[in-house]
Amino acid sequence: MNGKMVLITGATSGIGKETARGLAQLGATVIITTRDIQRGEQTKQELIQSTKNNNIDVLYCDLASFASIRGCCTEFLKKYDALHVLINNAGIVDYHRRESKDGIENTFATNFLAPFLMTNLLIDVLKKSAPARIINLTSGLYSGTIHFNDLEFKKDFSAMKVYGHSKLAIILFTRLLAERLKGTGVTANCVNPGMSATNLGRDAGWFSAKFFKIFGKEPSIGAQTPIYLASSSDVETISGEYFEKKTVKIINKETYDLDAAKKLWDVSKKFVGL
Repeated sequence: MNGKMVLITGATSGIGKETARGLAQLGATVIITTRDIQRGEQTKQELIQSTKNNNIDVLYCDLASFASIRGCCTEFLKKYDALHVLINNAGIVDYHRRESKDGIENTFATNFLAPFLMTNLLIDVLKKSAPARIINLTSGLYSGTIHFNDLEFKKDFSAMKVYGHSKLAIILFTRLLAERLKGTGVTANCVNPGMSATNLGRDAGWFSAKFFKIFGKEPSIGAQTPIYLASSSDVETISGEYFEKKTVKIINKETYDLDAAKKLWDVSKKFVGL
């Protein structure tokens, strides 16, 4: 990964942090985003010490704010003229319904609209840097179909239902993105890292937080497939797929519905102001 530029969201803990560590150890220049600059700087120094790679940077980004995402991407493009790997890693579970800075249901905004916007804002530099890769983290808990009649779950809110819905949206986005990137040298895949002992459940109440910590695998295990997708020559031409344990998995037919993906794309553009 020497000479490769990697941007990872939500990399101050958990799978994102271990993915950053693994790619830094392979020689990549790694830029992580954080909504807490002090914590981001601490993570940066820890990663530099553990990997002996000084090419690690941190950018402020609150993924619950479209303005912050735009600011982060603008800052990235000022500092760097290439991007070889974009890893949309950050994710949340909200126990109660709340809204983002833009007044949108927070799980949908953070888990799906944030990577949708960031990817679109950085797509030109990814194409310019080709061969390049986009890796979107999803979950085996993806569920059902897209609720076009109530994308923000203003009725019938359930933490895990809303989380699963956001992760289905990520898969559909990835499939259509891969179609639209054909011939550009940029691939797009999504990965289910499995349940890891991360901070994912921190906003979902004490029980969920404990559940993730007790029953989850070590984050370094969850990071193995994202690291593989970012670095391996085995997958350089594979695009539009869902990976588990470094393997393409065939999953529910709803995740292959490109008509739903196109409708979701058009709606999402309006949400984020593209």
